[in-house]
Amino acid sequence: MIVGKPWQVRAWAPGRTEIAGNHTDHQGGRVVSAAVTQGVAMMLRENGTRAARVESDGYEPFEIDIRSTEPVAGERNATPSLVRGVTAGLRAAGVPVAGFDARVSSTLPVGGGMSSSAAFELALARGLAVLFDPKHAPASAQGNPWLEPSAGLSTADFAHIAVDAERRYFGKPCGFQDQTASAFGGICDMDFRDLENPAVAHIDFDFESRGYRIALIDTHADHSAHTGDFNRLVEDMRSVARFFGEDVLGRIAPERFFRHLAEARGALGDAAVLRAWHYFTEVGLVDCRAAALRAGDMQAFLRATRASAESSAEYLQNVAVPGDRNQPAMVALAACRHVLAGRGAARIHGGGFGGTIQAYVPQAVAGEFSEGIRALLGTGVCSFVEVSQRGAFAERLGG
Repeated sequence: MIVGKPWQVRAWAPGRTEIAGNHTDHQGGRVVSAAVTQGVAMMLRENGTRAARVESDGYEPFEIDIRSTEPVAGERNATPSLVRGVTAGLRAAGVPVAGFDARVSSTLPVGGGMSSSAAFELALARGLAVLFDPKHAPASAQGNPWLEPSAGLSTADFAHIAVDAERRYFGKPCGFQDQTASAFGGICDMDFRDLENPAVAHIDFDFESRGYRIALIDTHADHSAHTGDFNRLVEDMRSVARFFGEDVLGRIAPERFFRHLAEARGALGDAAVLRAWHYFTEVGLVDCRAAALRAGDMQAFLRATRASAESSAEYLQNVAVPGDRNQPAMVALAACRHVLAGRGAARIHGGGFGGTIQAYVPQAVAGEFSEGIRALLGTGVCSFVEVSQRGAFAERLGG
């Protein structure tokens, strides 16, 4: 256990649940995502060394020399890379980060599709900023990022630092959805026409007041083990964009895509073209769901969610794990649909290839749903989540 002087800063960042927009963010599309009350908590303090020393519940502690801000090949796909990336990003932004200790705890399943890595990055970034630069104290008594003053780093700046850590240091070509949702909190409507600077708007909607709860089904399949499958999916979509002379699908008019469908299939094969087809289907369904939430129309939201689930499974192909005899996400999705029996909706959640299934469950049958999932998949796989109105924050301890 790391020992030393008392902890100086407490930080917390929420996980997220993707409400609409499966794999649309990295293609210049639109996403609706919500922060959840489960998240990553950290205690931090200066340690007077040149090292970051980190311990997390259930994991071996580690120590890295943070004098170097360059990516380290041996750290890729591992937590030390995120620590180095966040530290480097803060220093580049003017925060004089020195050696520190961090103790981490989480209520998020690692690799379960709730963006535990983004929550880790945001909690660390917020915590280190407050630890080493006092002007990054909470924006208000409520820590509301929508009301944050312009002094110091903005909420969007923290999301950028976190994304860069995951892309360049960890090695995952993520979009901005996860980090933006964790940074801002609440339900965020994000437009990624500018890939590196998404426009973010708040949606005021309460699922429970409309008679529904959000359930997440943990398949106990760590989707972080499928970074290669995720990367291939992104590359397939980008290969179609390049075929049309663009870098992302969001810059291609849908009618142009369908007009040249045969040529694209001949050049790239059906798998990549189907993944692009999902994009054009999904962006329309995002519009439908965002409009439904703003109008308070839960039934319209559910209809569009069911259609999105079909598109992800059939076109995007990110529910099944390629070449694996075990298909936990497919089984969990089937179980949700079986227990719901036409009520609510269920869909793949997040990156896919394992991870989590999301279900919208009528409150009146929440107990029945939970028991039905337990009977089919086992104890402890079904949990209900609530939207967190608070995004990532940090505060000094002891005044």
